[in-house]
Amino acid sequence: MRLLPRSLFGRLILIMLSGLIVAQIATAYINLTERDQLLYRAGGMRVAQQISDIVKLLDSLPAAERRKVVAVFNAPPLTVSLDRPRMPPRDGSSEGDFPHSMFAAVLRFALGENAQINVVRLEGAPESFNPGPRGAPQGMAMMQGRAWERGARDMPMMQGWGRGAGRAFAAEGSFFTVQIALQDGTWVTFDSYLSPQATAVPLRLALTLLILLGSVIALSLIAVHWVTGPLTQLATAAEKLGEDINRPPLPETGPSEAQRAARAFNTMQRRLSRFIADRTRIFTAMSHDLKTPITRLRLRSELLEDETLRAKFDKDLQEMEAMVTQTLDFMRDADTREPVQQMDVMALLESLQTDYQDTGHTVEIEGNIQRPYPGRPLALRRCLANLVDNAIRYGARAAIRLEDSAERLSIRVLDDGPGIPEAELEQAFEPFFRAEASRSRDTGGTGLGLGIARNIARAHGGDIELRNRPEGGLEAILTLPRSPGA
Repeated sequence: MRLLPRSLFGRLILIMLSGLIVAQIATAYINLTERDQLLYRAGGMRVAQQISDIVKLLDSLPAAERRKVVAVFNAPPLTVSLDRPRMPPRDGSSEGDFPHSMFAAVLRFALGENAQINVVRLEGAPESFNPGPRGAPQGMAMMQGRAWERGARDMPMMQGWGRGAGRAFAAEGSFFTVQIALQDGTWVTFDSYLSPQATAVPLRLALTLLILLGSVIALSLIAVHWVTGPLTQLATAAEKLGEDINRPPLPETGPSEAQRAARAFNTMQRRLSRFIADRTRIFTAMSHDLKTPITRLRLRSELLEDETLRAKFDKDLQEMEAMVTQTLDFMRDADTREPVQQMDVMALLESLQTDYQDTGHTVEIEGNIQRPYPGRPLALRRCLANLVDNAIRYGARAAIRLEDSAERLSIRVLDDGPGIPEAELEQAFEPFFRAEASRSRDTGGTGLGLGIARNIARAHGGDIELRNRPEGGLEAILTLPRSPGA
């Protein structure tokens, strides 16, 4: 999937963060659900205890004194009335309605199992929650008004409560009407309200969840970076191995799995280095030893009296000597120890241009390179010289076009020659390969120049690509990456 991160670090972080977020959401849902029930139960017990205290107080007073006490306690969120008719009896529990069943249960616990209780849950705020009920005596209305204002001051959520405000507020809490029989048979009616604060998410819980999530995310980032760090080092070492087979070995540190991987990589690097060194020594020795019989054959060919035959021998020996020399150069370039240094590529190209012009060849340069490039000067000079030689050999002239950017340096060498069949463009870099059937050194060379050039380019982290030009001729593109600080 394109939306998934490409790196192992990104994918591990995505998996861990997704799991943490889902776990946090599930945990918060469970905690908030249980918390709502606990807070409803705590709020219900508080209201039930208030109702129980008022009922006990009313039972201890004569009937004439009860209205004065009722007027004092008659204020939302708990209004009291002695004038309301008795409601039809209802079961104290309602299946599937936790607030109703809970409130009825705590009332029976507070008042006793023998108390006559009828609990009804309301859809909206009762009329008694509106201040100054119509038709009430003036003195009673004043007492109720003062009591209602005191209740509103005690509950900030009820400030500004007016007619109709209760209906808007009712959806956020639970309203109940409770009727309880006093000892003398009088029924007292309570309109109660469980605060919506019981359902609100507390700031402390939210902060706790955020701190927990942030801490786990931070630790996860550190842990994933710690785990994937050795893999990143291993990938970087594998990329650099092609540039320098003799690079310093990987540090064998970290977890045991990372140590095993680093140890296996270092072992592989040592074996490859030893294999390449052995092969280089063998081919170098063979190429060097071939010079002796070639020299003897050249001396003996001078003794031939037939001029035509002597010319053929001399031409073959020259080709053999060129092959041996370039084979030595090829193996030497594969095992170079030249240090990397900041070099002026523009000056190097201009020096090559001057050398070829002195020998009567045309080399043109288009573009400019302002910044130095970190490379091996002698190796890069040989790489560029091989590309220019190839262009001059097949096209009589060479054009060099330069493109420099912050990411890479591109050097294109163009010629006007016959080009190479598309199917053989990549094979042209193989040793001793020539696209033409002729074995003539004058037209075909030895077939090692492009291979040597590509080896040098890859040793610098770059590459060489061959393309046929639409207008005719061949184009060799040397691409060299720039380091971040170059």
